Amino acid sequence: MKRFLLGLIPWCGAIVLWYAVRWSGFVNPTLIPAPHQVAAKFYELLMHEGLLVDILASTRRVLLGVLLGISAAVPVGFLLGWYRPARTFADPMINFFRALPPIALIPLVIVYFGVDEVAKLVVLFYAAFFSGVIVMYEGVSQITPLYIRVAQTLGASEFEIFRKVIIPLTLPHILTALRVALGVAWATLVASELIAAQRGLGALIQNASTYFLLDVIYVGIICIGCVALIMDVTLRMISKRLLVWQERAAG
Repeated sequence: MKRFLLGLIPWCGAIVLWYAVRWSGFVNPTLIPAPHQVAAKFYELLMHEGLLVDILASTRRVLLGVLLGISAAVPVGFLLGWYRPARTFADPMINFFRALPPIALIPLVIVYFGVDEVAKLVVLFYAAFFSGVIVMYEGVSQITPLYIRVAQTLGASEFEIFRKVIIPLTLPHILTALRVALGVAWATLVASELIAAQRGLGALIQNASTYFLLDVIYVGIICIGCVALIMDVTLRMISKRLLVWQERAAG
C-alpha cells in the first residue's frame, strides 16, 4: 500500500499542476481543457463513439509491428554483438537507418505499400527493428566470454553451451530490446496512422486536430500513455519472473 500511495503522488501532483496552469491566467483557459472535462469526454467517446475500438486497433498494430520487428532484430543484433567483424561491417548502416525518423519515410511507404494496414505495420516494424537491434548488439557485445570458457572446461557441448549459457545471458537483452521497441512503437504510432487510418488513437488525434477538438486530443494522448504504461508494467513483471535467477545470483 505504501508503494502504491508513493506512486500515486506524482499523478496527483500532475493533476494539481494542470488545474493550476489553467487557472493561473498565463494561458488562455480555452486552450487547456480541465481534467474533469477531459474525463467527461473520455466517457463520452468510450460509451458512444467507439474509443475502445480505437484503443484495440492501435494496440493490435503496435503489438504486431513490435513482434515482427523484434523477431528480426534479435538474431541480427545477436550476430552483430557476438561477431566483431559483423559489427564492424554493419554498424554504420544500422546507425544510419536508426537515425532516420519513421515519419520521414511515410511518402515512400505509401508509394511502395499503399495506404492499407501493411503500410502502417511497415512503419512500426521499422521503428521497432532498429531500436531493438541497437539494444541487442550493445548488450550482447558486453557479455564476457568467461562463462563460455568455464562451460567448455567442464565438458559442455556446443549445443549445451548455447542452450544453458548463451540463451540465459542474452534473455535480459531480448526483454530490454522488447521494452525499448514497445516505447518507440507507441511514440511512432501517430506517424504510422497518418497513412489513411480510419480507426486508432493516432487517427483520433489527427482528426481532432483538424477540428481543434482539444479535449479529444488530450484523451487520445492520455490513452496512448496509459496503454503503453500498462504494457511496460506487464513486461517488467514477466521479465522479473523469467530472470529470477539473476536475483538469486546477485543475492
